[in-house]
Amino acid sequence: MKNLIILFIFFATSFFGQSHSFKIGILKYNGGGDWYANPTALKNLIQFCNTNLKTNIHPVYDKIEVGNLSIFQYPWVHLTGHGNVVFSNMEANNLRNYLTAGGFLHISDNYGLDPFIRKEMKKVFPDIDFVEIPLNHEIYKTPYTFKNGLPKIHEHDDNSPLGLGLIYKGRMVCFYDFECDLGDGWEDEEVHNDSEEIRTKALKMGANILSYALMGANESK
Repeated sequence: MKNLIILFIFFATSFFGQSHSFKIGILKYNGGGDWYANPTALKNLIQFCNTNLKTNIHPVYDKIEVGNLSIFQYPWVHLTGHGNVVFSNMEANNLRNYLTAGGFLHISDNYGLDPFIRKEMKKVFPDIDFVEIPLNHEIYKTPYTFKNGLPKIHEHDDNSPLGLGLIYKGRMVCFYDFECDLGDGWEDEEVHNDSEEIRTKALKMGANILSYALMGANESK
């Protein structure tokens, strides 16, 4: 555990560093869902953060299997898709250990993911439920301000977007954007033909999520 704490302190302090870079990754899961959806999204989010926030994230992201111990090398992992997600008991335990040791999971519903991911995250944290993150939370304020919370990127069921979180011992370990589809907004412009304004909002919100996770915020509000 001591080594893990040191590892995540390194990630937090090198986020805006000069000489070292680190990687983020996309989570590869079983069940048949398209974990590989939005293939250009993370590339563009990394480029946006490195250009506008002067971060030093490695420009190439990795694919990480849920049950692989290599997940501990990444301070932030992203999960998306449209369909089924299945975690084995071993995978759920590995993901829990990663998150409770200081890791961070960002889930983006690409439409159709919700009923599956909620059930599987219950395997990871049986005693914790997703809660709505209030609009005054730091994740909506730094470095970019979103007074109304998550921006609406794509229409799903014509509902308002929700930012949900899992809070473990006062720390948000997982942020879930629902009815929002941030990942679509991060993709190359020609993929969804979103306006520059929409894509910029999505990328800024993504930058906020990354910043919050990597700076090790501890607030539960």
